[in-house]
Amino acid sequence: MSKRLLMVIMVSALVLGINFVPYASAQGDTYSPPHQNPGPASDRIRFRSVHVDLAGASLEAGDIDYYMFSLKTEAARQAANNEDITLYRAPASSISLLLNPAPAPEGELNPFSIKDVRYALQYAVNRQFIAQEIYKGLAEPMLAHVGPFDYDYQTTYQLLKEQDITYDPEFAAQLVAQAMNGAGATLVGGRWEYEGKPIRLNFIIRVEDERRDVGDLIRAELEDLGFTISTSYLNFAPAILSVYSSDPQLMQWHLYTEGWGRGSAERYDYATVNSMAAPWLGNMPGWQEVGFWQYENQRLDDLGKQLFQGVFQNAAERDAIYQEMTGIAIDESVRIWLATVVNSLPAANNLQGVTEDVTAGPKSIWTLREAYIPGRDTLEVGNLWVATPRTTWNPIGGFGDVYSVDIWRTINDPPLWRDPFSGDPVPFRATYDVTTAGPAGKLDVPAGTVQWDAVGDRFAPVAPGARATSKVVFDYSKYFQSKWHHGQSITMADVLYSIAQRFELALDEDKSRIEVALAVTSLPFLETVRGIRVLDDDRLEVYVDYWHFAEDYIADYASISGLSMPWEVLAAMDEVVFEDRRAAYSATSAQRFSVPWINLVLDNDSRLVRRALLSMQDEDRFPSGVFEVGGKSYVSNQDAQQRYEAALAWIAEYGMAVISNGPFQLVRYDPPAQFAEVEAFRDPTYPFKPGDWYHGSPPAVTLRSVETTSVGIGSSASFDFQILGPGEKGARYVLRNPATGAVLGSGTASTANNEDYSIDLPSSLTGGLAPGLYHLFVLGFSDQVSTPVERRVDLDVVVGQPDAPTSAPTDVSSTPTPAATAVPRSSGGFCSGPSRMYEETR
Repeated sequence: MSKRLLMVIMVSALVLGINFVPYASAQGDTYSPPHQNPGPASDRIRFRSVHVDLAGASLEAGDIDYYMFSLKTEAARQAANNEDITLYRAPASSISLLLNPAPAPEGELNPFSIKDVRYALQYAVNRQFIAQEIYKGLAEPMLAHVGPFDYDYQTTYQLLKEQDITYDPEFAAQLVAQAMNGAGATLVGGRWEYEGKPIRLNFIIRVEDERRDVGDLIRAELEDLGFTISTSYLNFAPAILSVYSSDPQLMQWHLYTEGWGRGSAERYDYATVNSMAAPWLGNMPGWQEVGFWQYENQRLDDLGKQLFQGVFQNAAERDAIYQEMTGIAIDESVRIWLATVVNSLPAANNLQGVTEDVTAGPKSIWTLREAYIPGRDTLEVGNLWVATPRTTWNPIGGFGDVYSVDIWRTINDPPLWRDPFSGDPVPFRATYDVTTAGPAGKLDVPAGTVQWDAVGDRFAPVAPGARATSKVVFDYSKYFQSKWHHGQSITMADVLYSIAQRFELALDEDKSRIEVALAVTSLPFLETVRGIRVLDDDRLEVYVDYWHFAEDYIADYASISGLSMPWEVLAAMDEVVFEDRRAAYSATSAQRFSVPWINLVLDNDSRLVRRALLSMQDEDRFPSGVFEVGGKSYVSNQDAQQRYEAALAWIAEYGMAVISNGPFQLVRYDPPAQFAEVEAFRDPTYPFKPGDWYHGSPPAVTLRSVETTSVGIGSSASFDFQILGPGEKGARYVLRNPATGAVLGSGTASTANNEDYSIDLPSSLTGGLAPGLYHLFVLGFSDQVSTPVERRVDLDVVVGQPDAPTSAPTDVSSTPTPAATAVPRSSGGFCSGPSRMYEETR
């Protein structure tokens, strides 16, 4: 017998059990630009450090107009009730527990070098307590790098439900005891010892936010498991230095409470899963730094490179790779995910021009370009920090913290970004046209196409008969019709230098030995580039061995030039790093060679760049091999001299070497005062004006109506429901026994019209069920909104005739439960881009 269930759940975006209004907008979806001049809405933005506990008072006093760091949960609740403040909510950050898997020195034992001990901690952390008690419901538990606010949550949905990892300290203790005894450790007086000495774990806990409470909770659980804990409570800079700049085998740390922030939504993730799981990308212990012990997992590296390089035949193969990587990462448990934190970002209620990216909310590339207060030309923005001892402004191996990135995004225009709602790659300042023969075919690479020759220091013709999977033609006319901030025209020479620089760093033997980590992590991309061809004054053709079923991702992959800074500044930095050896691009190389990590906002480092520019100017030289392509030279001696003069004048005026091309220009940066100021770039050739970046609030996806019901054993059951919202939609379901955690059935809901959906449980499935309560999880999603919507239906399985459906829904709440927003990454360097997570957002 069949039962039709009318499903009723109103959800505007995603979340199980979080009751807030995430898309509240001070101006709704209407926006009136204050003027139509080139550049941003405000004439200047002043960034200042404001302690998170004082942010609300600073807003009320009018000292700041917007705060870019998430309020603590109690302060957020107070702000939500303040009529002078608009509170934006977005799942812009995540927290994780990083474990050190390196083997201990002889005679000692590192428990986390044992996979079973690491995995046991999955059951020792109380994610529900973290989300509901520490974050007061403004967080969602996470089992993997992908969480319930991510589009790829639907890719891993069944896998994550099958894991059934819950808080079970007794089971964790059993796993730990078995593994520790097997390694030769003994439990003496409730404490683990090895060769007669207590096993002491160094736990670094961040103090700026709720992670202190999270760390204390985990510390107590570790002590209950028998470990002796030495706790270090540290803020951003010393914590980062201790963990990410040290050899794991030195055992300066065993555990660390990580925090991550994202710049955009991501439709089809490739960067986060690699960064958070696969060693090759340099974000797993060892950091791919020469001389350090390295965490290794060949299977994760192979799968990660397949995903990164587009080595799949269709979406199903891509999803299978993603699922396997996620499963292995959970099993390895080097990084244990705890929660997605719903950030609470307060602003003055008269702040105009806010775009709410579905991951980052207003903390995206879009908002500060459009934001203004009526009647004022200056915007005052607060953050926890403006600068930290680890904040580094360089587009090659810097911009690793959100504090620098938050400002950089106002200064630089990337070629591509992510749609703030769907997470798809979209043109930002460059446009593109994609041609592909993939996944199985090849395109001929035409004459006139060149590749970088790291031995000859020049662009050389590709070999005859070269072929590639795809080509992308990029049109940079919106750059080339305008200027850099120092007044020089942006040209194809800037594109060519940034391309040559990427290859040179990875392929030149001497340079790659200096910047090992950057070289190693760049190679998997560079190996797929089959050549470039300058078509005319504005267009560049790029050939790559890469394919994706979503062609915008081919363009994103082939976008080889970030156009972050003028070629002469990049060339001067190269001279400082590789010729003078007075600085380094990356933190690990700086530490290894005892030189500064080059930071273009600091006076001393800017002087190094100035000295290199003066040397090139005085000797009347420039890297001519970079600029000679197809018999044409894109830089003359006169051009180079004009560039040097302009860059030197900029450094002399501002004491910094940060020169870019976006709507604002950096004019003041004062780390001791925790202050920075950007001014509008109003050059008449600048191609954008207020209104061009405004997107407003995202559309809602609604999963409508699920009622509690009973199902007869051996009877078929059918569930009807609706998914309302834009785009092509779909739904997945998982039937689980809550008593055992076993997944009993899963699949995809059927639809005839992209709105009305149905889930059918056949009698062959229900016939194998015992009487009792079962959970049916339903996940709806749309290709135009990257956050899915999830609901749980309670099914009472009975013997005999089932009861009629009850009138009250059995989900978490019958009240609409809106969800949060998403965010893009910074583009323009080797290590940045919309889908990158930034270290230590908090």
